[in-house]
Amino acid sequence: MRLNFAIFFLVMFSSVNSFADPKAQPEKPWGLGIVARQVNTVFDAETEPDSSFVPLMFYQGDTFFMRGLEIGGHLYKEDKNQFNVISRMSFFDAPEEYQSEIQGYHIDLGVQWRTDLIPNTQLDLEVLSDLDGRFYGNLTSRWNIQSGDWELMPSLSARYKSADYNSQYFSLAWATSERIGAGVEVNASVEANYHVNSNFYLIGSAGLTGIDKEAYESSAIAQRWNSEIYLGFAFLTDKTNTNKNKVPSKSYLRISQGWATPSDIGDILVGDIDSDAHGVKDEYNNQFSSLFYGQLLTDEFFGFPVEIYLTPGFIWHWDSEVQNTEQEYVIALKAYTTFDWPVKWRVGLAEGLSYITNITYIEAKEMEWKGFEGSNLLN
Repeated sequence: MRLNFAIFFLVMFSSVNSFADPKAQPEKPWGLGIVARQVNTVFDAETEPDSSFVPLMFYQGDTFFMRGLEIGGHLYKEDKNQFNVISRMSFFDAPEEYQSEIQGYHIDLGVQWRTDLIPNTQLDLEVLSDLDGRFYGNLTSRWNIQSGDWELMPSLSARYKSADYNSQYFSLAWATSERIGAGVEVNASVEANYHVNSNFYLIGSAGLTGIDKEAYESSAIAQRWNSEIYLGFAFLTDKTNTNKNKVPSKSYLRISQGWATPSDIGDILVGDIDSDAHGVKDEYNNQFSSLFYGQLLTDEFFGFPVEIYLTPGFIWHWDSEVQNTEQEYVIALKAYTTFDWPVKWRVGLAEGLSYITNITYIEAKEMEWKGFEGSNLLN
């Protein structure tokens, strides 16, 4: 439903202020991908979790970065060492009967120290926790191998899981009341990118994880090893376009006001927002205001004059009779194209993630009507 809101106010109520610096700047690495994820779970379950589609975003700026499932910022950076704050999406492949009790993914926060041991070899040391303070730590060694259109990134890692973390995500203590101790699990994986043409890449990864003795001996676990596979495609910086190394220093601010509606996306696009198949316009007049910033990443996509921006945003959902004020945080990549017909039009399409402090009234109502479980984090 948050996507429905966004389309409505972007089309009807967007106010754009664009400004540019005549100086050009080096094009920074960027990318947007989508992968299908399939996992062989360690839990005692009759069926394996369904495959899911996962969005990936990539960007490497001077301070801010996105690395697939990870978003962060450099607190300190020099030639071979960097100290970062990071936020990472982690997956929880619970048996189907528990999916209504806990989301299949969660956000972890922490710090990371990364060092380049030798050329094309990195070592990461991380300390993270989920949003409820359950801690774990990672030690990862990663290699980068490039040959022609191929790029391979094998890695080995060890994860120390606190007793609270292990109990929450492996013995399912919230459902089974079984508490277990801390443990160390190991993982081996390899990521691969294949450059097909221009900005188009095929991407994938495969990994194998061996869980610790404490987790394995809990009643919820059926096997010691689990596998995870990602396969998909991405639009990334064209590494073969050596002539494209400068882009204009261009950015914008957009302030918007929106009104909630239960209408479907097709209804919104044609202006039919007063009714839909199962209801009428929002009787409580729920509203929100937003502020988005856009920074130009490139002005060329597959050789065409398409501008792509990195666009973080903040949305304030106002209180009403049925909801309190809520805050929503968005990060996305957005492509714009401009054409004349019969006047100049500017059309944009964004892909990204949004996180809201509490699900809004109209979204919760829609999820209940459709029989789905709502989520604070959405694509």
